[in-house]
Amino acid sequence: MASAFSHAVAALGIGACFYRPGTPKRVCVIGALCSVIPDIDVLGFRFGIHYGDFWGHRGFTHSLFFAALLASAALLIGFRQGASGLGTLAIWTFFFLATASHGFLDAMTDGGLGVAFFAPFDNHRYFLPLRPIHVSPIGIGRFFTGRGLAVLQSELLWIWLPAALLALSVWLVRRRAAPST
Repeated sequence: MASAFSHAVAALGIGACFYRPGTPKRVCVIGALCSVIPDIDVLGFRFGIHYGDFWGHRGFTHSLFFAALLASAALLIGFRQGASGLGTLAIWTFFFLATASHGFLDAMTDGGLGVAFFAPFDNHRYFLPLRPIHVSPIGIGRFFTGRGLAVLQSELLWIWLPAALLALSVWLVRRRAAPST
């Protein structure tokens, strides 16, 4: 898995595509939360749920179906009427992409059993062909090791940098397209 902070950074990069002046900050905050919620499945380890089970790590909560459910719930709870500058479809799409990005980033890691993208219909686990992200250790203490630094380096290169470039690109395109005053 990529670290929770890196998932949130990816969501904020995606959020740049949807941001409009006047958009409430809570849209970005909820999008960032949507991006980390799939890892709630690690709680299953404490209850004897195995990694490869339906409810196991990178199972149902990493699926596209779960991303749609979570996006719908977040939208219904917080944004039934949309938000300033954004309609409900744009907000739902952002929340969906923020949540789904979690599974896609995890499918780019060099460890684990893959991601059950199509659960609950199919529990088969998949990886993407490109797997450059080092799998993140579970637990904050393990980040302060040589392996933790290697994980951080791969996340900076493969998550943070692309997210920053996406946000910068969106900003430049919008700046260029804005009418001159």
